[in-house]
Amino acid sequence: MINTLYPIFANTDPEWVTPGRVESIFRVVFLLFVVLPLLWMGARYAGRFMEKRYTAHLGQMVRKAITYGGSVLIFIMVLTDLGFKLTPLLGAAGIMGIAIGFAAQTTLSNFISGLFLITEKPFAIGDVITVGDTTGIVLSIDLMSVKVRLFDNRFVRIPSSLLIQREFINNTRFPIRRLDINVSVAYKEDVAVVRDVLKDVADRNPHCLDEPAPLIIFMKYGDSGLEFLFAVWALRTDFLALRNSIMQEVKDAFDQKGIEIPFPHRTLYTGAATEPFPIRLVSGEKEPVPVEAKTVGAEPEEEPDEEAEPRG
Repeated sequence: MINTLYPIFANTDPEWVTPGRVESIFRVVFLLFVVLPLLWMGARYAGRFMEKRYTAHLGQMVRKAITYGGSVLIFIMVLTDLGFKLTPLLGAAGIMGIAIGFAAQTTLSNFISGLFLITEKPFAIGDVITVGDTTGIVLSIDLMSVKVRLFDNRFVRIPSSLLIQREFINNTRFPIRRLDINVSVAYKEDVAVVRDVLKDVADRNPHCLDEPAPLIIFMKYGDSGLEFLFAVWALRTDFLALRNSIMQEVKDAFDQKGIEIPFPHRTLYTGAATEPFPIRLVSGEKEPVPVEAKTVGAEPEEEPDEEAEPRG
């Protein structure tokens, strides 16, 4: 084919157009327009296969490794076919890499931290993690950062070094979760009755698991009432449904049994251990004394003298 097309370029420039150079041009075109698209398609299919067979995280890693690694290799082959000498270029790239490494220490730290995250696998794509005040679903785990979608559909990029340096919580690591509810009742209530009511609420809720069994722990004597810890288990997919339903069910059950949920109380004493603060209730109100209206600055009028004789 090259020998057939060579006469077409023969009239352009005899010194430039040679069979070897025409072959290089066709090889570059073949690499850019045939091999490179096939590489991207192969990387996408390989990533899907790994996602179905293993995990979504591994699928993303395989897809990116094939895409980036193959693209760099094709780029080097294209430069070689175009006549570029890569030895000086690689030397300059090495020196530039050292300079960039000193200048971009934060980027290098994120890169190394990303390697630790990928190796350790503390969370996977689709898990719900909490980092500080940020809670969301993991979208991707890259070398430089972790992408998270919040529950209000906002996007957050968390640097990998931040996840290595501080603690974070994986809320969906295990298949079940426990919901802890702090319950307070008045001092006059029967503890046994309160336990029975809470146990009945857990038994009736469809999202509450029987195993592990619910926990009802008498924690302490609070400032305003008796404080209990009501801990129930649920599947991680039913955790929000359990939280929304069981809180209302506890309130309704307490209302039906007449169990009081106290509010903060304060009692004042005069200093004696047993004598309460004296309070005197006063019934009735004094009638207000009417006050005559007076003009400001006006002199008081003189009352007529009854004993004075009339004039005339």
